[in-house]
This record gives sequence, C-alpha cells and structure tokens, in this order.
Amino acid sequence: MPWDMLWAGWRSEYVSSEEEPDNCLFCRLPDGPDRDSLLVERGSQAFTALNRYPYTTGHVMVAPYRHIGRPDELTVDEQRDLWLLVGHSMAAIDDSMSPDGYNVGANIGRVAGAGVPGHFHLHLVPRWSGDANFMTTVGGTRVVPEDLEVTWAHIRDSLPG
Repeated sequence: MPWDMLWAGWRSEYVSSEEEPDNCLFCRLPDGPDRDSLLVERGSQAFTALNRYPYTTGHVMVAPYRHIGRPDELTVDEQRDLWLLVGHSMAAIDDSMSPDGYNVGANIGRVAGAGVPGHFHLHLVPRWSGDANFMTTVGGTRVVPEDLEVTWAHIRDSLPG
C-alpha cells in the first residue's frame, strides 16, 4: 500500500526538546476558564478535558494536576481521582452519545507517542461500529462530525451527580 509522506520539520525540535512544567499543556489547562480550556470536570487531584485534536467525537483526556511523567509516580489519592473521573466521563458519554465501546489508554514517553510526555494522562476514546470508515482507510483523514463546544456541553451536562 502506498503511503503519503508528510514533511513536518517542526517535529525535530519537539522530539528533541524536554517538556518543562512551565510550558506544559496539562499544567496550564486548569488555570483557564472551563469552557475556554474545554475542561469537562475538575476533581480534587485530577481533571478531565476534551481533546482539541480528537480521534473521535467525545475523546477526553484525564490528567492529575501534579506534573508527573508516569503512573507509578501517582499517589493513591491521585489514582483514585483519576479513575473516578474516567468513570464519570464514560457515564456522561454513554448518556449523551451512546457509543458502542471505548479505547482507554496512555502513551508514556516520546517514543510511545506521547504528545505531552512529561505529564501523565489517560485518553478515553468513544468508539462506534463503523467509525473507521473509508475516509480513514482510503483518504487518510478522520471526520469528527461535531463541534468541540457542542461535545463539551453534551458531556458536561451529562456528568453524574
């Protein structure tokens, strides 16, 4: 199968740079207003934010407030809050979007594909039967059919409690 080649000269700087807490996306997100930052929920030790570059509609990320790089550095309270927020988001997405399944995962370290390698976070990606249609397979393009602010409101309004 032929592959299109994309030149992304900016990636070399990104790959070779170190993520500093002062410049970390997940350290900055909680400082802004929830709507602007697309924060869905704030817990005591972690928060949930909508992914601005989602794989599918409803793709959220859950991260601790503390700048750490690996899950083995989480405190017990951070672990508890992180998974509680994953559950809340899953329930809200179930209620507002009715997906057929989910992918839950983490990319730890640059070589594993972490976009923000210095700050551990989980991805919760809702999946629907047929969501990897011909556009992804043939066109190398994903179609996300809903505006992020609409998705943010759907999930936020459907949070438990």
